[in-house]
Amino acid sequence: MHGTLRPVTSAADKLPIKMLSDRLLVRVGRDDGERRSTGGILIPATAQMAKRLVWAQVVALGPSVRSAEVDDRVLFSPEDRFEVEVQGEDLIMLRERDIHAVAAERIEASTGLYL
Repeated sequence: MHGTLRPVTSAADKLPIKMLSDRLLVRVGRDDGERRSTGGILIPATAQMAKRLVWAQVVALGPSVRSAEVDDRVLFSPEDRFEVEVQGEDLIMLRERDIHAVAAERIEASTGLYL
């Protein structure tokens, strides 16, 4: 039929992804965007703060990553990231060396700090 339009999808849209080397794919939570000050003032995600680090959840990782596992939370600088869309979801690609800290239940509480 001439008037019918179908969405165009390529085979590449449905291929499995293999993470390489020391790369991590992470998801930044919605709560890491807007923040509230101690006085209750809403600070939008677009507000510039000096070198503020961000927490994200690990979605996938390459075979060389040793310090994090899937579902861990990692702390990184937003300046060290590359954004990528996977199956309609915006994710961030990081190198392991760009991670400043890892938070997970399996980690012993040696620092005395908790999320």
